[in-house]
Amino acid sequence: MPGKKRNYRCVIYDCDGVLFDSLESNRKFYNHICYSLGRGAISDLELRFAHMRTVEEAVCHLFPDDPQSIRKALAMLPQIDPQEFIAYLTLEPNLLSAVHALKKKGIFRAINTNRSDSMKPLMDRFELWPFFDLVITAADVKNPKPHPESIEKILAKLNLKKKEAVFIGDSEVDRQAAESAGVKFIAYKNRSIAKESFIDDHLKILNFIEDGQIFE
Repeated sequence: MPGKKRNYRCVIYDCDGVLFDSLESNRKFYNHICYSLGRGAISDLELRFAHMRTVEEAVCHLFPDDPQSIRKALAMLPQIDPQEFIAYLTLEPNLLSAVHALKKKGIFRAINTNRSDSMKPLMDRFELWPFFDLVITAADVKNPKPHPESIEKILAKLNLKKKEAVFIGDSEVDRQAAESAGVKFIAYKNRSIAKESFIDDHLKILNFIEDGQIFE
């Protein structure tokens, strides 16, 4: 059933799993760290955790109760060239068409990601800067997702009210961030976290924005 009509002025996107299919890239990145420190390959369960969290949180998860390995892993990060792993990323279908159409409609486009230093080379590699008004990473806040700080920062910088923004994410961390910030959440390709709204194609956000309605 349609919900209350809203005037949305901004679409906020998660990065991994929403803008990009990045699972294979992340697997290779964390396997590089694991192999360098003498442990086995990252498991599928560990990868799902790392896929949603900051790199610091992922490293701590990969080496539980091993502070020495955690320190070594974190010390490695500045020496790792993100370009090696960006090559394994692929843009989600119809993403650029959708954000270009939003731009023409005067809708703000922002990115809210738990990536940090790897985000700039990623944006450069895929020439995404013209498509987005604002990018907020884990390095820009004290408390990354699922804390609401990153979304609240986007709202403040773009001078938006909570009801004027919608956040598209693919994980429970994204859903929690949106709910804690008080903005509308749309699940992307993950029905298990969709309380109200779900899309499986980026172009569907155009109908959502135009109608200003919440769909089951």
